[in-house]
Parts: sequence; structure tokens; C-alpha cells
Amino acid sequence: MSQKRKVYEGFSLIEILIVVALIIILATITIVAINPAKNFRDTRNAQRSADVSQILNAITQYTSEEGNSVTQFGTIATCTANVNEGTAIGTGTGNVNLATRLVDEYIVAIPMDPSGGTAENTGYVMCVTSGGRVQISAPSAEDGKVISVKR
Repeated sequence: MSQKRKVYEGFSLIEILIVVALIIILATITIVAINPAKNFRDTRNAQRSADVSQILNAITQYTSEEGNSVTQFGTIATCTANVNEGTAIGTGTGNVNLATRLVDEYIVAIPMDPSGGTAENTGYVMCVTSGGRVQISAPSAEDGKVISVKR
């Protein structure tokens, strides 16, 4: 009488564990390489850069028309060595409200910082240099970046 051996088909537990371990290693390498947190920071900084340029362009268009000047916006701080200091832009008390003179004619809306700007405080600041140039900055820029434009 011959004995029949049972033949098992499929994968062994060791083979399955090795495949799962390899998938975990590859997923970890991919997440580290992509670095989503850095990509989100870079995206927010790119938005800030576009926003300060939009604000400055609208101000420049407004002041280039005959009879308009920066002083019509109210009291604006003089620029210091720290580019992130100045008068906050927004409708809040003590802030410079650009919306009253710029919105609809020069800009659709005053942009707000992507990390929590509001209408009362957009998260952007404005100052005027000693030479009369307007500077718009984003003090909430991430990764130690300085986002500031002047014209």
C-alpha cells in the first residue's frame, strides 16, 4: 500500500510575512521621499508670494491714477529693518483697510494668509519706505522664508 501525501497549495506564513514587510518598507521610503508636510508648507508659501504681489499690484494701479496716493489708505507704518513689521492689512481696528479703495476696481478681494487670515487681519502687513516705496510682507511665511515685495 502506498501512502499518499497531502500537497498543500498556496503561500506559507513566512512568505506572506516577507511580502508584507517589503510593502511596509517601500511605503515608508515613498512617504519620506514625497514629504507631504514640506509640500504643504511650500504650497502655502507660494500662495503667500502670489498674494503679496496681487496686493502690491492693486496698490500700484490705484496710486498710478491721477490724484491718488498711499496716504489715502490711512496711517501706514514706516518700514524697519525687519521686513515682517508694518501696519496689518484688514478691516480690524488699527489695521489699514485696503478693501474700501481697491476691491472691485483693482482687485477682486483682498487676499488672506492661507494659515488663518481673516477679513479683520489678513495676515499680511504693509509699510512705506523712507523713499516712499510701498512694501507688502507675509509675516507668517514658513521654513524661515522671507516673503516681501516692494515697489
